[in-house]
Parts: sequence; structure tokens; C-alpha cells
Amino acid sequence: MQRQEPAAGTLYLVGTPIGHLGDLSPRARNVLAAVDVIACEDTRHSGQLLSDLQARGRRLSFHRHNIRTRLPQLMELLGEPRSVAVISDAGLPGISDPGEELVAEAHRCGHEVICIPGPCAATTALVSSGLPSDRFCFEGFLPAKGRGRRERMAQIVCETRTTVIYEAPHRLLTLLEDLEKHCGAERPVQVARELTKRHEQQVGPNLGAALAHFRKNAPQGECTVVLGGAPRAVDAEPDESELQRRLQVKIQEGSSASEAARRLAMETGLPKRRLYSLMHQENSQAD
Repeated sequence: MQRQEPAAGTLYLVGTPIGHLGDLSPRARNVLAAVDVIACEDTRHSGQLLSDLQARGRRLSFHRHNIRTRLPQLMELLGEPRSVAVISDAGLPGISDPGEELVAEAHRCGHEVICIPGPCAATTALVSSGLPSDRFCFEGFLPAKGRGRRERMAQIVCETRTTVIYEAPHRLLTLLEDLEKHCGAERPVQVARELTKRHEQQVGPNLGAALAHFRKNAPQGECTVVLGGAPRAVDAEPDESELQRRLQVKIQEGSSASEAARRLAMETGLPKRRLYSLMHQENSQAD
């Protein structure tokens, strides 16, 4: 049996739509409609959504500029105990939006924290990009300039996993130019804009093509850049005489021919069958 929500003394992280209002889940609607307090990144921006839900909770602004003063106030409300929800302007709180510090403080004070899952631009863009998603990095917004930007860019250039970056439309060309300069025009990329909205768009398939597109078509709306990973360095494959020597060393150590081939296959990534045949090849040459 599911517990009654919202519960007193509990902090709820509620995912809100990144574009399409239909993406707000029924559970999120119920929690926002009934919770005692709603901490909003921008109370004016979220006002229409909360009014449509007939949310009765007290609304408080909660953004990166007032975190220090709001945290004690929100902890006090949780301790009364009140139910508190936190929402960002769009997406899941805590992902490049206020929320991380609030969650850490709530845990430290012993309050329960529950996430009501919802849309997230990073994962939405990633899974629709067609680029590898089994392992990926999230960079959020890069520093606009200076040493911090240069250091992050240097890390991204060498990263072999897919990288997800957020960028504002007026800075998108600068980001793509920096990436092309360091990664090359052929590095795979998909630039997602206006996700879940009427004019949703994916632009790629590489940095050169994306740059050409946005130089002709001015970027509009928040953009999520999904960058393919750097090619993995491939070690030079040992020649056959070296492989045969390493096989003989393993046999002299007591391994059978099959076991020697298996062990060397694990070390080199080469097929066991090929290594096993090398031993027979060496034996026939010796004969």
C-alpha cells in the first residue's frame, strides 16, 4: 500500500516540464497541488503552472542568489513539520538548477527526501542523439571564459565518453567554434534545441555541419549539446614473433597450449583461436 503524499517533514524534488506541459506526471500534479510550501527558482515563471494546478501551498523563491538565507528557513519549515516541494524553472531540480545544496542540508538535518521523477534536458537529448549512452559525462554550463573554461575544454577534448553540455542560444556559436577548434570538424555531435516543444530540432551529425547550420540559422531556445567521445587510443598490435614468444613463456610456466592462448587473449584482446594457431604455426616451422 502506497503512503499518503505529501507527507509532513518531507522534502520533495519535483520534475516539471522542459517544454510540453503534458509531461507533468499525475504524481507531480498531486504533490504540487497539496504540498504546504513550494520553493520555486522563479515564483513568477512557475506561477501559471501552479495556478493551473490550484496549488494552495505557500510559494517561496529559491535560487542560487538566496540559497544561504533560504536554507535555514526551509529547514525550519520541514522541522515544524511541513511538507516542502522544490521546483526549478524547467526539468529536474538539482541538475544545473538549485536543489543540490537543499537536498544535502535536508539529509544532514535528518529530513526525508523524495524525488518525483520528471523530464531532464540532458537525458532527453542524450537518448535521442543516437550517440553512445551506456557511459556519458554531464558538464552542464561551462564557464563563460578564462582559465576555468580552458581547463574544462581540455578535459572534454580528451574524454572518450559522450559528453552533454548545456548552452544559452547567444553563446552556442562560441561553444561550437571552441569545440571544433580543439576536437576537429568531424567529431560527432547532436545539438538539441526546443526539446519537447513544437519546433524541437536535432542538428548534426558533426561539429562542422552543426556550425554551418547555426551560422545560417541563428540559435533560439536553450540548447543541449551532445558531443561524441574522443577516439580511444589503440595500442599497436604485437607482431607474430612477439606473440609466439609470449605464448612459449606461458607454456614454460606450466600452462597448456589452450590455457596459454586463453591467457594471452585476455591480455591482448586478440582472438584465442588465432593465438592457438600461432603455436601450431611455430611448431610446423620448427619441424
